[in-house]
Amino acid sequence: MPLRLLLLLLSFPVMLVSAQPTGDKAVLEAERKEIQRELDEIQKQYDQVKSQKKQTLGQLNLLTRKIQLQEKYLNSINREIRSLEDNIYLSEVEITRLNRQLDTLRVQYARSVAYTYRYRSNYDYINFIFSASNFNDALRRMDYLRTYRSYREKQVANIEGHQRLLAARKKEQLIRKDEKNQVLTVQAKKVAELGQERKQKDAVVNQLKSKEREFQKQIAAKKKRDRELLNSINAIVRREIEAARKKAETEGKTSSIKPTANEPGPTNKGTGGSGPRRTEPTTKPNYLDLTARDVELNSGFQNNRGRLPWPVDNGVVTSNFGPNKIENTLLTFDNPGISISTPNVGMSVKAIFDGDVIGVFNLGDGMAVTIRHGKYFTTYSNLTSVTVSKGASVKTGQSIGKTGRSEEGGGGQVDLILMVETTNIDPKPWLRR
Repeated sequence: MPLRLLLLLLSFPVMLVSAQPTGDKAVLEAERKEIQRELDEIQKQYDQVKSQKKQTLGQLNLLTRKIQLQEKYLNSINREIRSLEDNIYLSEVEITRLNRQLDTLRVQYARSVAYTYRYRSNYDYINFIFSASNFNDALRRMDYLRTYRSYREKQVANIEGHQRLLAARKKEQLIRKDEKNQVLTVQAKKVAELGQERKQKDAVVNQLKSKEREFQKQIAAKKKRDRELLNSINAIVRREIEAARKKAETEGKTSSIKPTANEPGPTNKGTGGSGPRRTEPTTKPNYLDLTARDVELNSGFQNNRGRLPWPVDNGVVTSNFGPNKIENTLLTFDNPGISISTPNVGMSVKAIFDGDVIGVFNLGDGMAVTIRHGKYFTTYSNLTSVTVSKGASVKTGQSIGKTGRSEEGGGGQVDLILMVETTNIDPKPWLRR
């Protein structure tokens, strides 16, 4: 066997390629854990509402949210399945490549063994060295024999290394396939649960549809309460703006006022004016950003968008901001904020940011607290009791009252309204996700 060929075979590269995951399994598991936590919380509240043995808007809202979360859970499972399938495919490709490399190494080793067997006697080795034309050629031949011996040893090591790597890859492949089977089992279970929940939702919708007139009266009463609540809040906000304007004029700070554009809210058409309206951006003097405290609160509130704490522990949104429609019916209503259900009545309601209490008022069927955070205003309504008074300063997470009974019964509820000056906006994007 020529020396050049031996050196080429000796330098044969061992290429090891590991299949890389296409998704972060830990992130997916954490996401599903959080979804399952909310699903469990909703199930507890749904069981309480369901015990009334009559179909209500509360049941429908909870079922709708459960279905949304189940679909999100399934989407997470599908992403993990795709990731596992990609890894299994890449692993199969690597196993095939390793098998081919192992076959090649075995063929090469068999050839070298046959060559060694052919020239196995010591006389052949000695004759090979002493038949050199000169001393330097003899040294080269001795070096050749040492290189050949080293090549044989590396051949054996390469074969053993490939065998170990191939066994490890096959073991990993079995683990991945087992993981996929387990995830597929969970997927089938969640699909079955989703099907049952959709049937329950359809049953509730049909019952609600049969009582459409009755619920129209309930919705009309809600619209009236929301109108009264918004009128009270707007009066308080306008009073604060007017007080700030007079203070600015008295202190001669009007020249330093920077005009700002109001943040528009969602469109609200054909709802009798009971809910939030779209306010076109208008530039006007901002009297709520003059003092150092106002500047600090405005900046802090804005910078914490998406990170503000929820006003209650273990709460779920059962009515979203803006237009809400009960499917397959003519029942519609607008929500000036978001309605958050809690497992029990009397749970602590907390301020979502630092601010000053500028209003505590009674709406007849519950109490409400309005807190000013610079140019931002939050109102917490449907409270059974209030633990703060007008003029008090509050901190983030400080208790301000207790949740009242849900309109549907079976638990507690607090309604959260957020305004930027006089513009009503959706509070949900501002809360911690």
